[in-house]
Amino acid sequence: MTDTQTEFETFTISTYEQAREVYRQRDLRQALYDAGEVVMGDVLVNLHGIEHRDRRRLENRLYSRETFEHYERDLFPPIMEATLGPHIAAGRAELVKLGHQLMMNLAAFSSGVDRPRGTPEETFHLYDYLMTFIEGATLAFYTGDQDEKRLEVAAALARFDTEFLGPSIERRRALLDQVANGTQAEESLPRDVLTALLRNEDDLDLPHDHLLREVAFHLLAGAHTSATAFTRVTHNILKWLESHPEDRAKVQQDRVFIQHCTHETIRLQPSSPTGMRWALADVELADGTTIPKGSKVVLDLLAVNRDVSVFGDDAADFDPYRVTPDGVPPYGLSFGFGMHRCIGEQLAAGVPFGDEAAEASHLFGLVPVAVRILFENGARLDPEDLPELDESTTRPYFARYPVLLGPDR
Repeated sequence: MTDTQTEFETFTISTYEQAREVYRQRDLRQALYDAGEVVMGDVLVNLHGIEHRDRRRLENRLYSRETFEHYERDLFPPIMEATLGPHIAAGRAELVKLGHQLMMNLAAFSSGVDRPRGTPEETFHLYDYLMTFIEGATLAFYTGDQDEKRLEVAAALARFDTEFLGPSIERRRALLDQVANGTQAEESLPRDVLTALLRNEDDLDLPHDHLLREVAFHLLAGAHTSATAFTRVTHNILKWLESHPEDRAKVQQDRVFIQHCTHETIRLQPSSPTGMRWALADVELADGTTIPKGSKVVLDLLAVNRDVSVFGDDAADFDPYRVTPDGVPPYGLSFGFGMHRCIGEQLAAGVPFGDEAAEASHLFGLVPVAVRILFENGARLDPEDLPELDESTTRPYFARYPVLLGPDR
């Protein structure tokens, strides 16, 4: 079943409990990225059944608490300093571009994309590829000529393969050979998706084009969702401060408060406002709803995450002090649930802060860390250059979000 087929019944899920149940159903297959197969075909999020299980188990080993801590405490701070430094010096930044560059630099580490020159020009070049891949993944929501855009994305993938992925593969194969013959220690291997896939490519039966899309997917997923959240969290905090100026000091000093703001933003504005599934067999839900084989299920995450029976009568409002019921994540189901739950959830948003948590050892997540540093440097709206929405997509993205940095004179 593909999105080009028209003879199917559509079921829309808008309550929290039904959505949790749908995400657990093994007879419901991913449908959200059918139109974006040019970059999303056969990647982890689109696999189903045994194929998904095997690749997920392999990639799960990389996304451990130890790895997340390494990224947050060791890799991310110098990347943040190098990326944000010029903007602080200039006294201004445009957050959409800054966020994607920032998160892309880190996503390159985790996906396994080497940047041998390490120059700003190389970063901007990779950023251009990233933005093209994002357009490919979200092609269903593109408002222009989709066939033309699909060809553009395919051509960009081929160039990316030659310029970045090919040399990255070559370096890792050499390292793997050295580990195998004992001339290099196991610890010398990069902790990234590409290395894990190359080491297990025989078991996975992974053709090169699948490998290419998998790495491109991890690059765009790791960068785009976090970059989008980075801008939206900043926006929501700035709006919150307009009516709650008493929290201004918290924004600059309280890391837990910033994480709460991040979780609340992700709940209200998930990176993907909908989830979609195809029914591979008849599925009956606990309330008696029967979803026939061949039907399409649309999860309205904007409604699900605003379910007043779970999040309260003010569920549609941004409230960083919100307390959710036991067992309900503060970000709702924005990261999914069940077998397709987002593999990078804790890397992006950290672990919800509990009563027994120690702040010094807490994993806050890369988005809260980046937002906090932004506000530590005086982020505020530029009254002469206000944010603009992106009109090239039906999704609610900002096209530009200028801010001023430094002391407010």
